[in-house]
Amino acid sequence: MRASSVTLVVQKYGGTSVADLDRIRNVAARIKRHVTAGEKVAVVVSAMAGTTNQLVGWVHGLDAAGYDTAEYDQVVASGEQVTIGLLAIALQTIGVPARSFLGWQAGIRTDAAYSKARIVEIDPRPVLECLDSGKVAVVAGFQGIGPEGRVTTLGRGGSDTSAVALAAAIKAERCDIFTDVDGVYTTDPRIVARARKLERITYEEMLEMASVGAKVLETRSVALAMRHHVRVQVLSSFEDKPGTLVVDEDEVVESQIVSGIAYSRNEARITVLRVKDRPGVAAAIFGPLAEANINVDMIVQSVSRDGVYANQTFTVSKADLPRALAVLEKAKDEIGYESILADSDVVKISVIGVGMRSHAGIAHKMFATLAAKGINIQAISTSEIKVSVLIAEEYTELALRALHTAYGLDKD
Repeated sequence: MRASSVTLVVQKYGGTSVADLDRIRNVAARIKRHVTAGEKVAVVVSAMAGTTNQLVGWVHGLDAAGYDTAEYDQVVASGEQVTIGLLAIALQTIGVPARSFLGWQAGIRTDAAYSKARIVEIDPRPVLECLDSGKVAVVAGFQGIGPEGRVTTLGRGGSDTSAVALAAAIKAERCDIFTDVDGVYTTDPRIVARARKLERITYEEMLEMASVGAKVLETRSVALAMRHHVRVQVLSSFEDKPGTLVVDEDEVVESQIVSGIAYSRNEARITVLRVKDRPGVAAAIFGPLAEANINVDMIVQSVSRDGVYANQTFTVSKADLPRALAVLEKAKDEIGYESILADSDVVKISVIGVGMRSHAGIAHKMFATLAAKGINIQAISTSEIKVSVLIAEEYTELALRALHTAYGLDKD
């Protein structure tokens, strides 16, 4: 914290929170309440709901695959510019001094990975000077400026990352993420009626949940919060009720063995058939994918009985599937595979909890529960506090409900 008796807070509002003028007015009224209570508030906002999809659609309408990613960023970053100007005006009309900042004006500097840029540093001075002058700083999320002086974007969900990074840079007391849900639940309450909201969750658990499909917070934002010890609060934009705090493990008094069950429908399975089982074959497959910025998960290798050939199965995001297949086709001679199978009708289910470190049998319970429901497991991956499986998408709801009950997460 800076040496001040005034609480310094960063608030982030997603696209649904600023979807139209009435919602922007509601956001302005909420910000005013915090300012009236004596807080200094920096606000990070996304584009209005649907705007980014429209902008992306326009780019794809001109060039579906080979577009210049720097120009793509120039187009899609325009959505946030509209929102910050409208919110600043809405604040001014209710007597709250405010000033808008594009990412580069707020000192957000990134690398040159257009459309998937990472924040390198933030110069906090422009925002702090605005706050010290008694104004609300309204900052465009999702964007920054690259080393060549060009606009960059951080990828989908990047506004969460912008907000947490800004909170760390200005040493805010906390970062409040206002969204269309009122907190972090044990699983998706739209699928499992007995899901319950968590009062607190650790950074590690939230990071795992975000990385395997929970859409409450973006993965990089949680990693940043954990690294810089930024206390994050997930709240509803539409209701005044307590949310969920994402904090260090020592702030969670009592942890359950399993805290939540997440799922991701954004998965596609690729199987590279009959590659020579030799040193370097995995590098030949995954090297070109890495160079194309395609993230790979859940890698499984099966070796044939003769020990000569192997099959490599792994997952990528559905959005990356066409590019991944094109990369592998281009590298076919170097890899030496027979054929490739692809399946996008799959889902990844994950059970997560810091309590798993000290309890055995968590994976077995997952496997046994799915087996009892006749659900076949196609791939498995684990970490210290997570077990993930890949199953056919048609079993998503059945698997979530069965696992939620099996791990004792149903409401009392």
